[in-house]
Amino acid sequence: MLITLTEILYFIILIGVIAYIFSDMFQVRPKTVYDYMHPKKFNLENLKLAALVAAPAVILHELAHKFVAMGFGFTATFELFYFGLILGIFLKMISSPLMIIAPGYVVPAAALVNFPLEYRLVALAGPLMNLLLWLIAVLILKFNQNLSR
Repeated sequence: MLITLTEILYFIILIGVIAYIFSDMFQVRPKTVYDYMHPKKFNLENLKLAALVAAPAVILHELAHKFVAMGFGFTATFELFYFGLILGIFLKMISSPLMIIAPGYVVPAAALVNFPLEYRLVALAGPLMNLLLWLIAVLILKFNQNLSR
């Protein structure tokens, strides 16, 4: 099985936490004077936008690790890192200027350690996925002059 029901549940939890952590960073519309004078503690639209913007990068990063390991014939499962999730929530709640986000990790089969090249490629797959997402965004911004909001 490519993805288990437990992993799907973990990804849903991850999306919720990542959306909460980044909900103040991504805004549907610019703040007005009224918004500053009447601050809301929670904005569902900003939460949705943060989920759409930030969560795919984290999910695709972890799935890259998982699928590369599976491509080499090893089992790999996604696990939540509860301390990392709680730390991210805590730092958001205290408005920390430093954000540490470590929401989860992929656990490959123990036998993968005996294959150093494959082990390194599995480790490299996540960051390469993030690099690919960045390159796609750069190319879209460079060559598409008619972007709307």
